Amino acid sequence: MVAALESWVEKGRIVALRETRKMTLEDWGRIFASLEPGPTLDYMGQLIGDVVKGFRANPSNVPGSACRRAVESRKKLLAIYRERLEMRKKHTEDSERTYDLMDGLMSVQDEEGNKLSDEEIVDNTSALVIAGYESASLSAMWVMYCLAKAPDVVQRLRAENIALREKKKGEFITSEDVSSLKYTNMVVEETLRMANTSGTVFRIATRDVEYKGYKFPQGWRVIPWLRYSHTNPEYFEDPLRFNPDRWNVPAKPGTYQAFGGGPRICPGNMFAKMIAAIFIHHLTVGYK
Repeated sequence: MVAALESWVEKGRIVALRETRKMTLEDWGRIFASLEPGPTLDYMGQLIGDVVKGFRANPSNVPGSACRRAVESRKKLLAIYRERLEMRKKHTEDSERTYDLMDGLMSVQDEEGNKLSDEEIVDNTSALVIAGYESASLSAMWVMYCLAKAPDVVQRLRAENIALREKKKGEFITSEDVSSLKYTNMVVEETLRMANTSGTVFRIATRDVEYKGYKFPQGWRVIPWLRYSHTNPEYFEDPLRFNPDRWNVPAKPGTYQAFGGGPRICPGNMFAKMIAAIFIHHLTVGYK
């Protein structure tokens, strides 16, 4: 992340979404499977992009369709993760461990000592990478957009984060440090509210429901429009105004669902928020 910011200075002018995706892909590669920047990671980025485009595509298996391309790209991603997993299994000595997410999944056990199967490790790694990569890169891009329009917010962020940097005296910041950045985390929440990375979610009615005079029979497919809730003046005062201070008071239950909600909430939601906060930290203490 720090190296990415330094490279942006050298470029002078950047396309934010393109650069935040590149930055996030490199970070995700290291965190999840110790993959360094290079042709393999670039190829994986293309495959992940194809998979994401297939999320809301027409479920058609016609060659050339977005859905078909997404399914094929996911198979190729899983093949890469299987290859990495086999390499790990051949090098099990502690001195050779990388201590990334894949290592963690290989080590986890339930109460009876059972470990995850190879397919479960591969599927979990793939799901977390795809879910986290897209949300984190979009969040970073929207942070830049919102802050560019709010210099007063940037000043408060800079004061809070410089204070933390001086306290750390050159040490890396930890997850506990990130949690202590109250205003920074408020900025993250407000950015996600205004520029929700996922505008809709897909659900099925588990029982007959009536809402504002409309009936939804059990079994119907429902697509809640989350952005409606986030920009509804009944829930958020002056909803189109970027105002991090509104998070001094928690949102009403059910009105803020940047990552969905309930048991099917996005598994990468807390990680994406933390990455956004760390990005804000480095951006505000080192750059104008």
